[in-house]
Amino acid sequence: MKKTFIFACAVVSPLLFSQAAFAEFDYFKTDGSFKRFSVSAGWLHAAPQGDANALKNTTAIKDGTVADNGSVRVSTVREVIDPDQDAVTLGAVNGLLGILPANTDLGALGASGTTKVNGLESWTSAGTGLESDDVDTVGLLFNYYLDDNWSVEFKAGVPPKVDIMGKGQVFAPFTGEVTASGVGSGLPEFDIKKDIPITDLEQGSGVASTARAWLPAAGIQYQFGQSGVNKFRPYVVAGVMYAYFNDIELNDGIRQDLERAGDQIQNIKDGKAGAALENLKSSSGMHVDVDAESAFAPILTIGATYDFNDRWFGVGSLSYAKLDSETTITVKNDAGEELIRSKSNLDIDPYISYLGVGYRF
Repeated sequence: MKKTFIFACAVVSPLLFSQAAFAEFDYFKTDGSFKRFSVSAGWLHAAPQGDANALKNTTAIKDGTVADNGSVRVSTVREVIDPDQDAVTLGAVNGLLGILPANTDLGALGASGTTKVNGLESWTSAGTGLESDDVDTVGLLFNYYLDDNWSVEFKAGVPPKVDIMGKGQVFAPFTGEVTASGVGSGLPEFDIKKDIPITDLEQGSGVASTARAWLPAAGIQYQFGQSGVNKFRPYVVAGVMYAYFNDIELNDGIRQDLERAGDQIQNIKDGKAGAALENLKSSSGMHVDVDAESAFAPILTIGATYDFNDRWFGVGSLSYAKLDSETTITVKNDAGEELIRSKSNLDIDPYISYLGVGYRF
């Protein structure tokens, strides 16, 4: 709320005080041909038009990191062997694993070795993204008239809770090169590959998160016609919108998925790559945070007023703002180390319609 108030003052104050320096004591009065102020309240509807943009992900595991595999079952290794590798290598590995029971712990035999990890440093999740849903709220419109045609306009709404809709599923494209040890030390190095599911952004009726949106706008308005002559007076406005988001709440299912993904990264860091593949709990707690970047955007408005008398009037308008905000999700361990970072550019680009009743004074 403090940022919103500062923004409003920063836009309006120079326009007021630049003229006040030359004004008389009765500056706020007019000759009666028009009223200096107007205020209205009514229904405000925002309909975002932007498309979802793919999530860009990074983790603390750099490409080429060599991690101990630790405890890992034979069945887990069988599931991740890359079939697109040398036939001789495949035959040797499958031959050894084929004579061992599926639940055999290769770590207990000293045969699990190490893995050179790739694919987790950074990747883009195609077909995923976030979109802002439509929202309705109570709108407020204030004008300070410089003369009968020109005014400074300030528009805001009671900050609504906005649903952020998720799109697609996020997978981590894990690949690795395994070097066996112990009884398997005679095996050649072999490749493993698995698209590890991270989360489904469409779970929970598709609402990935919610946020409270503060979207004040200010601009210069030109109104056609003349007070006391034209009851119907169209107008245009050019200005700027400020977007600020708080009270961001992530879908519980997505939060739990990200905590499990954090455990996988922590396990690799702890030299337990096998535990990561088996999606086991790590040695640390996980902390998920969501942040939406504040932003300024140009906004254009067309509208009209209809006078019921010299003070009361109806007003309607349609605005378009070229607005986008970057959303960042981070997963950290108890030590505050960042394990996962996921970013998505949230294109909002809303059409904003407004219908209200106002009073001039």
